[in-house]
Amino acid sequence: MATVINMPRLSDTMEEGVVAKWLVKKGDTISEGDILAEIETDKATMEFESFYDGVLLHVGIQEGETAPVDQLLAIIGEEGEDISGLLNGSAAPAADAPKEENTEESAVPTSSESTAIPDGVEIITMPRLSDTMEEGTVATWLKKVGDTVEEGDILAEIETDKATMEFESFYNGTLLYIGIEEGQTAKVDVLLAIIGPEGTDVSGLKDGVTVASSTGSDQKSETEAKPEIKTETAPVATTNGGRIFASPLAKKIAADKGIDLSQVKGTGENGRIVKKDVETFTPSAPTSTPVSTNETTPTTIVQTFTPAGEESFEEVKNSQMRKAIARSLSASKFTAPHYYLTIEVNMDNAISSRKIINELPDTKVSFNDMVVKACAMALRRHPQVNTTWKDDVTVYNKHISVGVAVAVPDGLVVPVLPFTDQMNIMEIDTKVRDLATRARDKKLTPQEMSGSTFTVSNLGMFGIQEFTSIINQPNSAILSVGAIVEKPVVKDGQVVVGNTMKVTLACDHRTVDGATGAQFLQTLKQYLENPVTMLA
Repeated sequence: MATVINMPRLSDTMEEGVVAKWLVKKGDTISEGDILAEIETDKATMEFESFYDGVLLHVGIQEGETAPVDQLLAIIGEEGEDISGLLNGSAAPAADAPKEENTEESAVPTSSESTAIPDGVEIITMPRLSDTMEEGTVATWLKKVGDTVEEGDILAEIETDKATMEFESFYNGTLLYIGIEEGQTAKVDVLLAIIGPEGTDVSGLKDGVTVASSTGSDQKSETEAKPEIKTETAPVATTNGGRIFASPLAKKIAADKGIDLSQVKGTGENGRIVKKDVETFTPSAPTSTPVSTNETTPTTIVQTFTPAGEESFEEVKNSQMRKAIARSLSASKFTAPHYYLTIEVNMDNAISSRKIINELPDTKVSFNDMVVKACAMALRRHPQVNTTWKDDVTVYNKHISVGVAVAVPDGLVVPVLPFTDQMNIMEIDTKVRDLATRARDKKLTPQEMSGSTFTVSNLGMFGIQEFTSIINQPNSAILSVGAIVEKPVVKDGQVVVGNTMKVTLACDHRTVDGATGAQFLQTLKQYLENPVTMLA
């Protein structure tokens, strides 16, 4: 008898999950204990195993799709078993098409339930590439209508609210239709593209699905599609910055097998490494010299001057990142009762200690690294600051993960250092440099920008002596770090030249009272003024 498998609740806060990867396919024989899929929750990507034996008869949620807990995920039963009754009784929309394959397509709204999907045709919708993503912008199409597409090929680069990410194909075929042109924005699950056998008529599918809201009443015809972006094809797909162009699936397989992707020859679009390249790679394969490629990123040119006596205006479309910043910071400012505490720190010892540390071979730490380390240690002593407010409870985070605000061309991102209190200053420096570089290149993953319990924002390098920040929710506090200033100070009754730095703690009064915030700053000051205590 067939068994229905629903989207599992893999964490206490999970409300929906994303199928990151299916490890089995329809028709495969399943044994109890086999891993069915990798499911991305709100906290991690986890393996989901089968508790039943049988044949995988139906896949209800495709790779990359999001579904709430308890929605139909799969059906396992005996080979050839009739499961039409289970499908009709599931939460999925009823399917009138006689072939079961049609029930496995992505859930795309149609104008008529009788619209049939031809054999071999796959509907690709705007994917949900981050846990907070509601809409995406197609930054670049790497394929054009009529191109042959293989599993693992990168179809497009999609700008989310957090980063610009590569979106790969999970199907083989020909790109028959593009529903969202470069630069256009669309909601999650809106028609992105159609892949299928060459020459297939998909006009009915185009007319029967929702198209991008920013498009006019008619889409451009396939023959009017934008010209393909030409890039130099490299035997090994790398850029000037050393970045390796590989599909996410290829990267995962390489990591599992311990393969150095820099030695793998890419056969995908523009020399990208795809799944089959990693699977067929042998260590004896020759390593080719990397040839740099140039990526073209759509940019908005803004007029920087106005002729004398003439008024001029220009509207610039808000990026997904800018809209996300506006939403999150507005919500924080108007829901969390902010208050601010400022303290001045003597940085003479920190300057001396940093100079000694940086004399070590291959070592270079910044004052910001020292601040991050001091914050992590102070949070351990003041757990009330390391909390999250919820309407019915206050969550005390037992772990400490400091987010570091990084300015990028489109706005601001906050990459996170997991378990910061367990890292030394040199490890913090290495990690922050790596995250900051990839943040500016828009190559951070959603996981690297989530999970912070406290945030540090530093504008000292711009000469800003003192400022206040808006709390990065769900954190309860954020530290604003100013510049180190040389000025007269009083020591032992004498006026001498000293180096001081002002830091301001923004607190959520729902979780952090004034005395608690003040005590935290006193502890932070002790660590910064005596750096040796952070090295013990």
